[in-house]
Amino acid sequence: MGSTQSTVLAVGATGKFAGLVIPELRRRKVAVRALVRDEPRAAVARASGATETVIGDLRNIDSLAEATQGVDGVFHIGPAFAHDEAAMGVALVEAAERAGVRKFVFSSVIQPTLTRLANHASKIPVEDALYSSRLEYTILHPANFMQNIGLAWPSIRDHSCFGEPFPKDARIARVDYRDVAEIAAIALTEDRLSFATLELCAGMFSRLDIVAALSEALGTPIAARQPDFGEWAANARLPYSGQQLLLLSRVLDHYRAYGLGGNSLALRAALGREPRSLRDYIRDLVAEKNPPAVRRQEH
Repeated sequence: MGSTQSTVLAVGATGKFAGLVIPELRRRKVAVRALVRDEPRAAVARASGATETVIGDLRNIDSLAEATQGVDGVFHIGPAFAHDEAAMGVALVEAAERAGVRKFVFSSVIQPTLTRLANHASKIPVEDALYSSRLEYTILHPANFMQNIGLAWPSIRDHSCFGEPFPKDARIARVDYRDVAEIAAIALTEDRLSFATLELCAGMFSRLDIVAALSEALGTPIAARQPDFGEWAANARLPYSGQQLLLLSRVLDHYRAYGLGGNSLALRAALGREPRSLRDYIRDLVAEKNPPAVRRQEH
């Protein structure tokens, strides 16, 4: 792999996380076929750098057969909190094996055997399918994504606060998904990460750490808040409802009780460099958003 003739199928390519994998693959001269649900999403995928798109559905075996035909690798991240996430992932693994795909990278979750959390446990059947396949798999166990902080930008910008519905001193394993995307691209274009299962964590950070980094980058104090789950979910404008919100609330209950552990050793080794730090992510977030307060300081 790694030549211009190589093609990787990217599933979830229009998502805010998986979309970061496309440019990493394109930088390595790999063609990217994006599996999307409709033409508007196909346009988004092409804008991100996808060289071709195929409209299909993870719940439709025929469309999976078409999507995997003739590709060298597959990148898969499942739809979070979907009731049949496991079944969709297993179906994709099976379709890839039938199509003669060589490499398969699955963006799973840190601590998938934390089975009291349904969105963690749903990854286990997909991992089992990969371990019981002839595919050259790499399984990624990313921690909580730093990019989730950026979703709260309106509150940070307009109210000088950042809130999450668990204690501000709870330490949560986090990772910049740009590093996860780089690991995925390495795994799909090289052999050194083949058959690896990798915990991907840059460190454990509390909300106090996050607001300290925000305050430093913005040059103005940012307060740490602890809203209740309902207020937080409403402000975050999450694309979830009903059972999905219930499952998410249980994740945050776990954070409240136990935090979320993680270790940076595997991420550092796989990257061959230091991972992006929380301050790196915050600095880049502020530069991207470039709020008026920052612009005034620059003049």
